[in-house]
Amino acid sequence: MVAADLAGKVAVVTGAGAGLGRAEALALAAAGADLVLGDLTENDVVAEVEELGGKAVFVQGDVSERDTADALTRAALDLGGLHILVNNAGVLRDRMLFSMTDEEWDLVIKVHLRGHFLLSRNAAAYWRSKSKSDGAPVYGRIVNTSSEAFLLGSEGQPNYAAAKAGITALTLTSARSLSRYGVRANAICPRARTQMTAQVFGDAPEGPDPLAPEHVGKFVAYLAAPEADAINGQVFVVHGENVLLMAPPTVEQRFTGFDDITTAFANRDPARTFACTETFRGES
Repeated sequence: MVAADLAGKVAVVTGAGAGLGRAEALALAAAGADLVLGDLTENDVVAEVEELGGKAVFVQGDVSERDTADALTRAALDLGGLHILVNNAGVLRDRMLFSMTDEEWDLVIKVHLRGHFLLSRNAAAYWRSKSKSDGAPVYGRIVNTSSEAFLLGSEGQPNYAAAKAGITALTLTSARSLSRYGVRANAICPRARTQMTAQVFGDAPEGPDPLAPEHVGKFVAYLAAPEADAINGQVFVVHGENVLLMAPPTVEQRFTGFDDITTAFANRDPARTFACTETFRGES
């Protein structure tokens, strides 16, 4: 993969205090970007970015709150502009649908989906205004964090899967509405070993970890770079050295009456649904 060159660019990364967001921030810094880092706890990531030669500003706050989104946006502009937005922050409240509480649903939707929306709206408004005043396209990149949970329909994550489906739709809308201004928006479904996924992937193996978040960080830096200018409105599953480009939904059959539908499903495999399981069947 070609090394990204992001010298002179300012990136906002949410959830940057640890795990995947930290790895993404450090990859962007290694490529030359200056960083605005958002999270509830800083965890010395500012110092790590500065060790790589970049400038870094930490903004503490909940990304689902308007004040936090506005503070992150202002910090980027104070640092020299807003060129890259990486929406990553999230929480888990896993539970089966029949036992999920209102609070567990609302929190996950709020942090993931509303958090993505607030910063994307700020960035979109800024880029549109700048493009119009400059009379030319801007440099704008959005990398949103979806999940294979939405592709599969994770049984114990109705809140998380729904939020990630919404984020994918938001990404496609952003890509279509902002491309005329020079903005590129894409979504990743990352598989990475972090504290948030410890119960899913377990402990890291001896030696190189194929699920290390640094692998995802490198791909995010690539999507943020000029080399990825032709990539827009796409969804990628990313883990280790693997990058899978997901195809859009397709029309399988057309029906002209209910009887046709009944006949079609009479001998159809009941496990064949809209869910995508292909990404879990080995490497593609």
